[in-house]
Amino acid sequence: MKGTTAVGLPPGEGGLLGAVDRVVHLVERGTALISGFGIFAMMLLGVAQILMRKLLNLPILGYIDIVEIMMTFLVFLGLAYTERLGNHIRMEIFLNYMKGRTLWLFELVSVIVGLFVCAVLMKYSWDHAIRAYNSGDSTIDIQLLWWPSKMVVPASLALLFIRLLVSLWGYLRLVITPGAMPVGVPEIIDVEEQARRDVEAAGVDLNGNEEGKADGPR
Repeated sequence: MKGTTAVGLPPGEGGLLGAVDRVVHLVERGTALISGFGIFAMMLLGVAQILMRKLLNLPILGYIDIVEIMMTFLVFLGLAYTERLGNHIRMEIFLNYMKGRTLWLFELVSVIVGLFVCAVLMKYSWDHAIRAYNSGDSTIDIQLLWWPSKMVVPASLALLFIRLLVSLWGYLRLVITPGAMPVGVPEIIDVEEQARRDVEAAGVDLNGNEEGKADGPR
């Protein structure tokens, strides 16, 4: 079984594709950061709701409405960022046996399918958000307007669509030149390599540890 991770290139490398990838990834990191802070805020709100309800018998007004409104921010803003890192669930039964141009061609086809699905979802989610805006649709309890939350869905899908376009460019480049360094696409690695990188990212020097054990007392 293989895994995927983002290909990290030094600034200035990768040509125009690398520059576009870095700009898009900067936006993706910003939206993912907003989503992360939102999850943290929702956790604090949930704790406050439990404490106030149990200790003071004073639940937060509109707590359920707030959670419903925030859910799209927490879920959809990280879509493009996760796609860039290659962390979405992937079916790799056949891809594990592919290499070179064949592998990149199958990845290219999957991106094209993703672009089509994303475009359809973007169109209908936009229509749904516009209907909520025109009708003044709101939550039941404290009457929060729904349209800002629903607008997050097509906006996040639009960013994902841009990310998929960058991936399309990257895979087309690899189909033409299979031996080139991947740019703008997740790097496919095996489980052992993924584990080694995770350990190194945690600040552990595998070689140093092995040497230390060899030099230690016996």
